[in-house]
Amino acid sequence: MKRKWIYIVIAVVAGIVALVALKGNSASKASFAIETGKIERGNISSVVTATGTLEAITTVEVGTQVSGVIEKIYVDFNTQVKKGQLLAQLDKTPLQAQVDQSQATVDNAEAELVYQKSNYERTKALYDKQLIAKTDYDLALYNYNKAQASLKNAKSVHDKNKINLSYASIYSPIDGIILDRAVDEGQTVAASFNTPTLFTIAKDMTQMQVEADVDEADIGHVAVGQRVEFTVDAYPDFKFAGTVSQVRLQPVETNNVITYTVIVNAPNPDLKLMPGMTANITAFTKEKNGIWVVPGKAIRFNPDANLIAEYLMSIGIEMAKSMGGEMGNSFVKPEQNQSFVWVRANGKLEKKAVKVGDNDGMNYELISGLNEGDELVLSLVKQSKKMPKTNSSSPFMPTPPGQRRAIPSK
Repeated sequence: MKRKWIYIVIAVVAGIVALVALKGNSASKASFAIETGKIERGNISSVVTATGTLEAITTVEVGTQVSGVIEKIYVDFNTQVKKGQLLAQLDKTPLQAQVDQSQATVDNAEAELVYQKSNYERTKALYDKQLIAKTDYDLALYNYNKAQASLKNAKSVHDKNKINLSYASIYSPIDGIILDRAVDEGQTVAASFNTPTLFTIAKDMTQMQVEADVDEADIGHVAVGQRVEFTVDAYPDFKFAGTVSQVRLQPVETNNVITYTVIVNAPNPDLKLMPGMTANITAFTKEKNGIWVVPGKAIRFNPDANLIAEYLMSIGIEMAKSMGGEMGNSFVKPEQNQSFVWVRANGKLEKKAVKVGDNDGMNYELISGLNEGDELVLSLVKQSKKMPKTNSSSPFMPTPPGQRRAIPSK
């Protein structure tokens, strides 16, 4: 009878110890936060970014080939002009005087030629009858030829002066819009070695282009025909579309940095874009749409064996039974374009080899290795529970006013 009571006491004590141990373990038992995702249809794009400047595709600088004073200007900034339209007029007075002077020279040369021709014909007739010496004949022939050359030269100068007079009227060479007017009425322009620019005309503002500076590290990915999106500071929330039309081979060096100029054609039907605007371009060097993609976090998720084992134990699954020996894949060297992902199915975790293609940093193109609907582990974080607070306090700590200190019993 006494022995029976001893067994009962031992059983009660063992139960109490087990209960305490269970509470202690539950107070420190770890929980896990697991994030999952799935493969889905999506798009993958590789891009190159750069900065450039907007300008009209065709821009013509209109100048003057003669010096003079600007007498009249017929257009201003932003004026729409047609080809052949009169833009400005120089003072014609000095140019007209040169024309009149050269005309007089021509008249004089013609009169001289008439005289020398008559003299030559008379001298030749006498020489043919052997009535004069050959030297007299040669002199008459020389003067006749000289008069012909003088008339030809006088006409050439006269024609040049008439052309210069026509240059006093400045016409538009193309249809377009005046972007810049560099002169005012009454201003003197001097045409020497460099033709002074009076007006700048853009041919068609509905078609613009961006001159972008692309870093040498990125230029190998850019090609003619690629799609481009860009923004400008004037419309930061609006994306404009364009197409790469030219990749120039000539390098540009600025502060020891090599860049290459890329031309992007940009339609401008609503005339929002203006010359000189700064454009921040994004060139889509590679695009794949409507393909199966894997989240990049799933590819980069690479937990150690201990974390996986703790997680499986926390949900009551033996590691070996759950993984079926798949941990061995951790030590397999991936093949080309091969990666590993963790798949959760029915509470179990399985490490699978997948073959991936291009990526944009966020998603990877899935080539093979997974099925639609597979649940991929993106992250697994161990979260330890904090011990609950107790009401016990030290008898030596001060008590708030109005409360009595508990006195330990002896």
